[in-house]
Amino acid sequence: MEVGLGHFLTVGAILFVTGVFGIFLNRKNIITILMSVELILLAVNINMVAFSAFLNDLVGQVFALFILTVAAAEAAIGLAILVVFFRNRGSIAVEDVNSMKG
Repeated sequence: MEVGLGHFLTVGAILFVTGVFGIFLNRKNIITILMSVELILLAVNINMVAFSAFLNDLVGQVFALFILTVAAAEAAIGLAILVVFFRNRGSIAVEDVNSMKG
């Protein structure tokens, strides 16, 4: 049995749906929301690399590398903001983020 394009797209779709459910079903924990966004970005990367290998083109793999770089920067900055927010407020609940307005 050969692993084909459909298998990679199925794994990417499962990761994407898991990330979307993680965002919509758990709106109280910011860390879970950040992890769900990372899952969505990884699903996009799997699809780009799969299509790149299927079409014998390196452009998708280069874009996947850029997406991984942006995802790493987003995770680092997001966690740094969470640490500062926790030091100031004592909580990282999503409801407390609204108090930062104004």
